[in-house]
Parts: sequence; C-alpha cells; structure tokens
Amino acid sequence: MSETTADADTGSAGFLAAYSTRALTAGVVVAALAALLLAGALFPGSIAGTLADVITSRNTLAAALRLSVPIAFAALGGIFAEKSGVINIGLEGLLIISAFAAVYVTDLTGGVWVGFAGGVLASTLLALLFAVVTIEFRADQIIAGLAVWLIALGLAPFASQVIYGGPNTPTVATPGSISVPVLADIPFFGALFSASPSVYLLFVAVALSWYVFERTAFGRWIRASGENPKALDTAGVSVSRVRYAGVLLSGVLSGMGGAALSLDLGQFTGNGPTMVNGKGFIAIVAYLFGNYNPIGAFFSTLLFAGLDAMQTVLQLRGIGVPRQLIRITPFVVVIVVLALVGRTRLPAAAGEHYESGEE
Repeated sequence: MSETTADADTGSAGFLAAYSTRALTAGVVVAALAALLLAGALFPGSIAGTLADVITSRNTLAAALRLSVPIAFAALGGIFAEKSGVINIGLEGLLIISAFAAVYVTDLTGGVWVGFAGGVLASTLLALLFAVVTIEFRADQIIAGLAVWLIALGLAPFASQVIYGGPNTPTVATPGSISVPVLADIPFFGALFSASPSVYLLFVAVALSWYVFERTAFGRWIRASGENPKALDTAGVSVSRVRYAGVLLSGVLSGMGGAALSLDLGQFTGNGPTMVNGKGFIAIVAYLFGNYNPIGAFFSTLLFAGLDAMQTVLQLRGIGVPRQLIRITPFVVVIVVLALVGRTRLPAAAGEHYESGEE
C-alpha cells in the first residue's frame, strides 16, 4: 500500500470515528431528552416534572436564543478564519472590544444601529491587526490570538474607566424586539417569532455562511486555503488574500455578536472577565463540535445556551440540588463535549504559514 493511500485511509478512519462519536452523542441526547419528558409527564411533581416544564417553556427557548447570539456569531467567524488556515483563538477578545465599542458609540451618537456598526468596526480593526501579525509577519497564531484576547480584556474596561469613571458603562437605548403577528402566539415555538433583531440577524448569518461554503467559489477558496494552499496558489488565487478575507470575516461576525450582546442589555459590564465571560472560547467548542459546519455550530451553540438558560431558571425554582452544582452544568457539558470531539480533524494547513512560490 502506498503512503498516499495509507494517509487517505487514516484520514477516512478519523472522519468516520468523529462522525460516529457525534451521531452517538446526538442519539444519547435525544434519547435522554425523550425519557425525561416522558418521566415528567408521568410524575409531574417530581424533579423530572420540573425539568420537563423548564425545557418545554417558551421562556427557556427565548432565553436560549438570546444567549446563543454572541456565541454563534463568534463560532461562525471562527469557522471562516480556521477553514482558511488561520487559527483565531482571539474570538473572546473580539467579542469584548465590540461589546464596549457598540455601547460607547451608541452613547455618543444616540443611534443604536450606528453603535452596532461601531462595534463591528472595532472588532474588524482588531481582527485586521491579528491578520497582519500572523499572515504578513508570520507570528505564531496561538500566541497572537491570546494577545488579542488579553489586549481587549484590558483595553475595554480601561477605556470605560477613563470615559465613564468605572468598568461598567451607563445604560443606553436597546433595539427592542420584533414580533410576527399570529406566529408569535404559538406555544413554545412562538419564541422564534418574537425576538431581538440580533436573533433574526443570526438566522440570516447562519444561512448565508452555509451558502457561501457550499455554493460559491469564495467558499471553495476558503476551504482550499486551509487544506491545500499550494494548489490554490497554483490555480492563480492569492492565498494571503483569501486568509485575510477569512480573518476579517471572523472580525465582522464576532463584532456582530459582541455588539448584540451589549446592546440587547443596554450596557457594557467590564468587571472580572467582562460580560463576555468565556463566550468566545465556548464558540470554539461549538464550531469544533459542529465540525466546521455553520448549521452544526449553531445547534451546538443552542445546546450550550439552552443549558445556561435552564440553570438560571432551576436556581430560582429550587429543586433540592445545590445552586453551585446547577450553575456549573453548562461548563461541565462543554468539558464533556471537548472530550468527545477530540478526533475532530482540523484543516490540514491550519496554523501553518504559506508564502507564494514555496516549494
């Protein structure tokens, strides 16, 4: 057997193993959910009944959608960057800087959507800096990504301190919500039709991202840049330009997530890890679990956000389980998912620098 054939067989085996793990995980989750709902229906006064009520509550779905917005936008951005060959673990920093900039610009101009654009611009500029350092000057992508996070983690609260006298900004106007008549009154699923504009923007972004990857030449260039940049270069397409585009798109999409996060609440909170609080890192887990597929990443995000929404409600209801244990449930799931997706295959050239004309 040739070396090429052996490599191909190894790659296929790895893909099948990862796919089987995801399928098994999905099957276990669906089966456990069905069992829980059945137990809840049979024993409404039990813990299972309480959990079933929370899961099937319209408010839980609405909260899950709201909480998923910053994570899912960052996950989409991470997919564009990493599939182009640039590992961007600075998504957390992009969310932080855009969250602050959106509130600041809104406070400055009085326009919510102007502030939203300001947040996206701030994130894109920071992503551009990251792209120049990693693509032009060939810096280590992991170290540069950590630097982006640390810069934003220090800069945003510092700017708030200088401008407003504290790490937390004053409240600003929020975009409100959009309700679709009749459809918004549907039990449970009505939450899909009565939500913040950022939720609808997310639906559009997921669909467009999938379309770009599956149906456009640019999507094929992005994939080739991360898998076989030499072949893309030979075809006459600039690898560096494609990678710049991928990283900048990660800045735009993460900026939309960060801006939506702060503007939906009407305030930037800079205490501790800031209001972003690890959402950028969870986004990385989401797109890995979704196998670099925008739709898969969205549903992975919805799972984490749904657990986060549930733990908040369960703490208020009191089900006989210590609040500390309930609070850490989403993070435990993240750790479990990380263990399960350990076989996810990164793009072959991800993290590797490329120069036109390389042998």
